[in-house]
Amino acid sequence: MQYPLCYVSIESHNDLREANNNSPVGRSRSFAGVLYKWTNYGKGWRPRRFIRDDDDIMSSTCSRHHHRTQRHKSRLGIVHLKVSSLRESRSDDKRFYIFTATKTLHLRTSSNKQRLASSSSSSSTKNLFNFYDTIHVSLSTQRLVQEGVEWSTTESSDDVEKQELEETSEDDETYFFDTEDCFPQQGTSCESIGTKLKMQPNVTADSGHLKIVRRKKLPDPAEKEKGVSLWSLIKDNIGKDLTRVCLPVYFNEPISSLQKCFEDLEYSYLLDRAYQHGKEGNNLQRALYVAAFAVSGYASSEGRHCKPFNPLLGETYEADFPEKGVRFFSEKVSHHPTLIACHSEGRGWKFWGDSNIRTKFWGTSIQLDPVGILTLEFDDGEIFQWSKVTTSIYNLVLGKVYCDHHGLMHIRGNREYSCKLRFKEQHFLERNPRRVHGFVEDASGKKHATLFGKWDDSMYYINGVANVKPKDVNDANLLWQRTMPPTNVTRYNLTSFAITLNELTPGLQEKLPPTDSRLRPDQRHLENGEYDMANAEKLRLETRQRMSSKLQENGWKPRWFQRDGEEGTYCYVGGYWEKREERKWDGCPNIFGEFSKDINDSSSRS
Repeated sequence: MQYPLCYVSIESHNDLREANNNSPVGRSRSFAGVLYKWTNYGKGWRPRRFIRDDDDIMSSTCSRHHHRTQRHKSRLGIVHLKVSSLRESRSDDKRFYIFTATKTLHLRTSSNKQRLASSSSSSSTKNLFNFYDTIHVSLSTQRLVQEGVEWSTTESSDDVEKQELEETSEDDETYFFDTEDCFPQQGTSCESIGTKLKMQPNVTADSGHLKIVRRKKLPDPAEKEKGVSLWSLIKDNIGKDLTRVCLPVYFNEPISSLQKCFEDLEYSYLLDRAYQHGKEGNNLQRALYVAAFAVSGYASSEGRHCKPFNPLLGETYEADFPEKGVRFFSEKVSHHPTLIACHSEGRGWKFWGDSNIRTKFWGTSIQLDPVGILTLEFDDGEIFQWSKVTTSIYNLVLGKVYCDHHGLMHIRGNREYSCKLRFKEQHFLERNPRRVHGFVEDASGKKHATLFGKWDDSMYYINGVANVKPKDVNDANLLWQRTMPPTNVTRYNLTSFAITLNELTPGLQEKLPPTDSRLRPDQRHLENGEYDMANAEKLRLETRQRMSSKLQENGWKPRWFQRDGEEGTYCYVGGYWEKREERKWDGCPNIFGEFSKDINDSSSRS
């Protein structure tokens, strides 16, 4: 779990720019940031706050203070880089090691560029010291907990730190401020990093004469959250379908499954590029970008351990992102089996499909098997279709919870090219997890390009057939790179894009139908941190949800989608955006209100 921070000088936070401009040529500057340190197989990679100064690397447990007071003292550990050596990992382009006389530190950054900036171009101690001088490292347990980062303050965790690092005097104090979670490249200033953040397309964008500003964080919680034991709730449901198990709102994230479908289109620019390449006659590049898009939808699942809200029958969600050139609409079209249908239109393409997830609980893990076909059609008639791979969530009872996607994804094209991608299943001692590897083939089965990468980071390709390894990234062509996580991290670990999905901007509510997910009360209360009210509303709506089966038995049909045959895909029938312009939602019941015979009759007629 990472969050952007901006590197600041330890000696002078307010005079950072002046200090940097006056620093001698060839001398390293003081920076602070977060790296990930390997602890053990139980806890895995843990975030550590690093401070770089002109003397040493330090790591400790330290209280965070906004002002420089003498009230708190810090216990720090020191590693001298002057007498240490550094080596980059050959199997993982984001990992590197620092060797001291007695210990080895295993560290990891969030990208390859950050590792290059962290370790410099040379692994020798002399060149390392010329670039770094030294790195000053400190850790704030309180800061990470406040930012929503899962953290352990057990004695065993502290013992790991004490074994690896020497201790310094208690008279030393360390202070740090809001900083950026990536080591800047040589010649990169904090000012330029801030400029890049402002240029992110999901923060501000211009669409014609309209300037669109989307929110960057969720509302501050109104109440203190209460922890709940997951095992106590699901121990009696082993082997059952968890979609039918009622869980308290604590295990939900403040978006619905309808909204989560739209997260697959976060990197819709890949489809824009695919359309342009095909328009120019480069069908191989089109297939490559379609494959990258199919993988990119999994990046948002990193660190997302809470489940989205299960929509009510007839619940809808719309998303209009003119800065992306995308319009999206989804509706829950069936309760049992649970089916969600979606339709989206972009610059030269249409994307639609329906999805159902079969879940099984195996004691310490959950297996999610998606059912359904996704279809992508370009304006020139070329079509690609694929199904999602299996998702598993591990360590529900003990250890650090994590998810993994594994299986074969076959992207079938109706013209020249298709693609097969293998999501490698992660094993307990996996050195290089989350890998994806595959080929683009023609109709005869001949391979024309090799794709590889990680579903939570990036995808690359090489023309022809190649047995690639992670170190071959420098010789490959980048197709897709994951967007940096938001600055305001919560326990939900929503991406910057996901944070905007449930936003109810001024004037929007008047345009929405009464079935839109943004108007769902339990979900809104959870987003606002009103947990007691959220639980009460969730219980009320789940009671109402039990009436959905009777609605379907009485002939209820979805309003905006129609099934293509008995076993076909649900397709959008049109009319939603026209009704939105007219603001006429006749026949759309208030599904989030109290259940009544009138609603039942209205739903049966729709």
